[in-house]
Amino acid sequence: MSKNTDELFKNVIAHAKEYGFVFPSSEIYDGLSAVYDYGQFGAELKNNLKTYWWKSMVQLHDNIVGIDSAIFMHPKIWKASGHVDGFSDPMIDNKDSNKRYRADQLLEDRIAKLDEEGKTSEAEELQVEMDNALKAENLPRLRELIIEQNIKCPISGTANWTEVRQFNLMFSTQVGAIADESDTIYLRPETAQGIFVNYLNVQKSGRMKIPFGIAQIGKAFRNEVIARQFIIRMREFEQMEMQYFVRPGTQKEWFEKWKAARLKWHLALGTDAAKYRYHEHTKLAHYADAAYDIEFEFPFGFKEVEGIHSRTDFDLSQHQQFSGKKMQYFDPEIDPATDKPYGNYIPYVIETSIGLDRMFLLTMINAYEEEDLSTAEKQDSRTVLHLHPCLAPVKAAIFPLTKKDGLPEKAREIMDQLKLDFNLQYEEKDAIGKRYRRQDAIGTPFCITVDHQTLEDNTVTIRHRDSMQQERVAADELDKIIGDLVSWKNLLK
Repeated sequence: MSKNTDELFKNVIAHAKEYGFVFPSSEIYDGLSAVYDYGQFGAELKNNLKTYWWKSMVQLHDNIVGIDSAIFMHPKIWKASGHVDGFSDPMIDNKDSNKRYRADQLLEDRIAKLDEEGKTSEAEELQVEMDNALKAENLPRLRELIIEQNIKCPISGTANWTEVRQFNLMFSTQVGAIADESDTIYLRPETAQGIFVNYLNVQKSGRMKIPFGIAQIGKAFRNEVIARQFIIRMREFEQMEMQYFVRPGTQKEWFEKWKAARLKWHLALGTDAAKYRYHEHTKLAHYADAAYDIEFEFPFGFKEVEGIHSRTDFDLSQHQQFSGKKMQYFDPEIDPATDKPYGNYIPYVIETSIGLDRMFLLTMINAYEEEDLSTAEKQDSRTVLHLHPCLAPVKAAIFPLTKKDGLPEKAREIMDQLKLDFNLQYEEKDAIGKRYRRQDAIGTPFCITVDHQTLEDNTVTIRHRDSMQQERVAADELDKIIGDLVSWKNLLK
């Protein structure tokens, strides 16, 4: 990470705390590693990201519906899904610092450093070696690579490493009054299984025909040993997932469609396309026949924001086997090859899974700018969040120019008319310039000033965040001006 990008990342984290977007959890007790709370503006921005995803996924597709499944689920579900036996990461400890690391991430950091130093062939060679070791689950080889590369613990500065071991990432807890083995349940490590076990309920109650999708937004929990990069890797996080059920044999075609559609969703926010890339999985999960990540270039490099996976019929077949309940779908459509109905089959699944917290961080980094506004006469600057108006936590701020002469009353009257449709803020403290700066820092698209002229002709000054241009408009037109800019149609069309 260069000094500039490192500084940018630190500044975004500091800004997120100072302006009420993200706080360290339990901070008055010195925090809890890899857990964060969303503040008053963070909660609004997060909700707006959820709304954008939900509207584009559910509202715009007549064959996709949304559910909200429970966090606690029958423990056999996690046996069927493979999480009890196989949901683990290769961990290695440094004997001198007693710190634990993910072996693959130590090697990924080394690969990135080799790339930075222009040693591309060495980086590629190490990547292939690591991928082969991961595919073969060859843990001793991962340790050998770490030692061969002379990778040291950043805390102790030594290469005194233990063996590499697998570490299960699920949180377990007891249900009921008696803490006995049969009562062990898990906090869900993903939201997808809640969709799979409800697939028949939704299909029958909604009379859904293949292809159809089920969407869900919800919390998931993983006992991440390493807290890294702010809200990139957390123990409690939120996912926005959609599982799309298709006829076996059509999965490749649907996979390509969803892969393209999901990148389009990201780019609709106005992000520079060069900041995004696809990354094909070299090591496929046991259930997948294709997998791509959509990666975004964070200040610390490209990282996954969304995964698109072709999961075959693995999940539904496993749940059929473990539950003893039939997970088949009867397809009455005529198969042109046989001139008969397709009949009973277990559908294949295309999954799109986006990390909401990563999307939040991406949005903050993308919007953050420290602008130098200095002129020959005076030094000036501002920190501004160029958030898409649909995502902005506050849509407009209303300012009376002074605290007297009936201006606060008039400003409140205008606010009361607008607040039924928009999230607004009212501010009368400090000079108008300071108030503008505070709103710029939280990404508010409009600042509306009520002055003495307003009392005469019912016009106000409206100031635009990005251009800082001001114009005089009728107070009665504010509803339409704000509404047109923050309408979801701007993103969804």
